[in-house]
Amino acid sequence: MNIQQIRNATLVIKYADKQFLIDPFLAKKGTYPPFPNSKRQDQKNPLVDLPISVEEVVADIDAVIVTHLHLDHWDDEAKKILPKNIKIYTQNEDDQAEIQKAGFSNVEVLTNNTKFQGVDLIKTKGEHGRGEILKIAGEVCGVVFKHPSEKTLYIAGDTVWYEGVQKELRTHLPEIIIVNAGDNQFLEGGSLVMSKDDVYKVHHAAPNATIIASHMEAVNHWTLSRDELKNFVEEQGFASKVLVPEDGESYSF
Repeated sequence: MNIQQIRNATLVIKYADKQFLIDPFLAKKGTYPPFPNSKRQDQKNPLVDLPISVEEVVADIDAVIVTHLHLDHWDDEAKKILPKNIKIYTQNEDDQAEIQKAGFSNVEVLTNNTKFQGVDLIKTKGEHGRGEILKIAGEVCGVVFKHPSEKTLYIAGDTVWYEGVQKELRTHLPEIIIVNAGDNQFLEGGSLVMSKDDVYKVHHAAPNATIIASHMEAVNHWTLSRDELKNFVEEQGFASKVLVPEDGESYSF
């Protein structure tokens, strides 16, 4: 298994010799307006450039997984550059229909027993915030990867820590966990993705797993920096179990 952090929640994952692109957010730096009612209203999204060319990101991709359709997970550049016949997995039929409207012909809804060329893909639940903000944030999903030759991988997606994440950890016992940990927020409503305390709860629930922190410092409403998270996990004594990649960095397991 090889996991490359691209930017924001965009990942390239090689798993059982298949290459997966997760949540493609591929536009050039500064293409889109800032998300409203949040920090850094003077900065356009994405805040940073891709670490490699967009052509390199999409080269040799076998399938794409789009956990939900927010701009920073599925953008106009992705719609433009990805082959229209590439395999794309979505969380539900509404997202499937929207992606098909953009001209893509091979779009499938993830289930609890999806299989792609020998790889088991299991859709997991998530909550994109807590309380009232969920009405605005909408539905999201994650995905578990399983294959006899690989460690079990859990991509939690845009979710905060809640009992649903704990249930997925108990059910699948993942050895590698990718969490979106930028603690992104609007001015009101609290965390939309995991905070440093949520990362601690993931570790507490799966103490032997390696946690990779994604979705950091790339869109204007982030509130948790890489350095702050690194310092926190060091202070709490579980730094050996948490990786906080820079954009472009990759890990093999």
